[in-house]
Amino acid sequence: MDSGYICNWDGEWFYHFKDGGYHDIEWVEIKITSSAQDAAVLETLKTIHVPGHRIEHGFRIYGYFKDGEFIDYI
Repeated sequence: MDSGYICNWDGEWFYHFKDGGYHDIEWVEIKITSSAQDAAVLETLKTIHVPGHRIEHGFRIYGYFKDGEFIDYI
């Protein structure tokens, strides 16, 4: 389902995923607030090898992408 809905930043992310339904999430962004946090998150993302890329304030991680789109992996 592609509703086009983009929510505001939310520091308490866990409830977005706990009841399922996350298979409909096209992407999530992880906001980074320090260089130490950036290094830790980047290391974790590389370890689990997820599709995504760096953005201005952190990382965008993809749950799915549309046919014909190229997505690089972190």
